[in-house]
Amino acid sequence: MAALPRASKIVCVGRNYLEHARELGNEMPERPLLFLKPPSALVHSGDPIVLPPESQQVEHEGEIAVVIGGTARHVRESEAMGYVAGFAPLNDVTARDLQKTDGQWTRAKGFDSFCPLGDLVPPDEVNPSQLEVICRVNGEVRQRGAASQMAWGIPALIAYISGIMTLEAGDVIATGTPAGVGPLRPGDSVEVEIPGVGLLRNPVKSA
Repeated sequence: MAALPRASKIVCVGRNYLEHARELGNEMPERPLLFLKPPSALVHSGDPIVLPPESQQVEHEGEIAVVIGGTARHVRESEAMGYVAGFAPLNDVTARDLQKTDGQWTRAKGFDSFCPLGDLVPPDEVNPSQLEVICRVNGEVRQRGAASQMAWGIPALIAYISGIMTLEAGDVIATGTPAGVGPLRPGDSVEVEIPGVGLLRNPVKSA
């Protein structure tokens, strides 16, 4: 496993899986829907996800994370994989009630501990087009999805995002979550696994 460099930003993709958009009653966007999580939300496997008192509906979102290996600006889709340092499991923890009431997503996505990120596996050890993500809570499978189901694949996302903002070494792209998001409660154990890449496991506790 490679060490995780420090991220200057975490760029997340919303509604990149059709069934997830449908389960929340949303239409698929015409282009990648982007939002940011602060680096202060990052925690490692084994660290607790802390449920804030401001929310009564915190949910898991298991995702495939792409970690950028070097400065990327206006990258062509055909060259995008050359900028990838590796892949890792990620949990885009979300205060769903705050997401709905606020309209924009910064508070709902940005609490400390709301971005658990697993160990990094270099790209030459995996086939990105065959990646899968599985999320379990207390051993029960809640989510399962494949990179092949994404509306926008990983090279397309890197090209699109790098055309908007410069990506730097250590930056993280969270590529979207499949259907099956659900609540987290104090005492839960939540896992995000990318078979062949790694397993991210975090306990859940109240603030």
